[in-house]
Amino acid sequence: MSRRVVVTGMGAITPVGLNVGTFFQALKEGKHGFGTITKFDSTEYKCHVAAEVKGFDPKEHMDIKAARRMELFCQYAVAAAREAIEDAGLSMEKEDPWRVGCSVGSGIGSLQAMEREYDKLKSRGPSRVNPLLVPLMISNMAAGNVSIQFGLKGKSINVVTACATGTNSIGEAFRSIQYGEADVMVAGGTEGAVSPVGIAGFCSLTALSTVEDPDKCCLPFDKNRSGFVMGEGAAIVVLEELAHARKRNARIYGEVLGYGCTSDAYHITSPAEDGAGAARAMLAAIEDGGLVPEDITYINAHGTATHHNDLFETRAIKLAFGGHAGKLRVNSTKSMVGHLLGAAGAIEFVACLKEMEEGFIHRTVGYGTPDGELDLNYCQEPYREEIPYALSNSLGFGGHNASILVGKYTEDRRG
Repeated sequence: MSRRVVVTGMGAITPVGLNVGTFFQALKEGKHGFGTITKFDSTEYKCHVAAEVKGFDPKEHMDIKAARRMELFCQYAVAAAREAIEDAGLSMEKEDPWRVGCSVGSGIGSLQAMEREYDKLKSRGPSRVNPLLVPLMISNMAAGNVSIQFGLKGKSINVVTACATGTNSIGEAFRSIQYGEADVMVAGGTEGAVSPVGIAGFCSLTALSTVEDPDKCCLPFDKNRSGFVMGEGAAIVVLEELAHARKRNARIYGEVLGYGCTSDAYHITSPAEDGAGAARAMLAAIEDGGLVPEDITYINAHGTATHHNDLFETRAIKLAFGGHAGKLRVNSTKSMVGHLLGAAGAIEFVACLKEMEEGFIHRTVGYGTPDGELDLNYCQEPYREEIPYALSNSLGFGGHNASILVGKYTEDRRG
């Protein structure tokens, strides 16, 4: 029998708050983090709005010498991991470090390092390129730096599945504990891609909203949706085997019950039009958790505010849930924090845990105009109600579909 896995700590660096408490308070109040791009001059770009992290000072979260050898995406990850580990009350001095692992992914790594060093290469020659370029740039360095900073000597992995990265990272950590590879996993996602080439690339793909009004630039599931808004930040959780958490009297936020993954095998950017791949991922997570679709009342959707995603994800939900789909609450956290790419699924997982804890489903900010087939309950207003289970979806370029199911912890679940 596989081992039960619970969540005992959470950390977050987001466009609406630099810790889990301020992040979730913003969600409850319906406050978004959109504004004019400040990290570079976007005058010549079609898109001028992003969801930037504000007021982040690495010195407040880590040794400044260590921070200098980390790019922004790694700094965000280390800061969020520190909060999560402290929140969990996890003392590495009391743990077997070989049984504590790390699963922290980034969809892109550091575009800033690439831009900076490429400019040096072109203007000053190859001998002037920073010898640390590669370890600064590559996406696995988020997991590497988190492991180094906190002495995590167990399994250390970096899942890269574009916008599904955060969900896959937590899901693979869940599996690692289930099947005995670790007792504790520090898991999540991070991204810091608000940069010239990042914005230019997504603009050229016509994926980003070009609306300049921060209140109207990100409208998931709305008829007037115009594309996603680039976000940045990180979210990290501490997952533990249940007996391990009980032994140290850890606070338990919820239990990870199921995890499902599929591939559309269809197109490099568009989800499958019938939603079959995403539907199968959702059903796999529900079945893995020993539930049936009718047990689910709430879905935190991928909900990017692009035409294709919102339509095809809606089709996927209808395909998976049939007539029960109309009874579901479906919201998009991206309506307030934008699309954090490799960190998106992780921050949405944290949102699910907090919503379950407080019995509060946040609204999809900006949603107001229905659009034909998009006729589910997308939470135009918030709800206060008991949430026994939350299903979180992430869909990534390349056809990656990931769903993770979390539930309230009950001592007698599964016997």
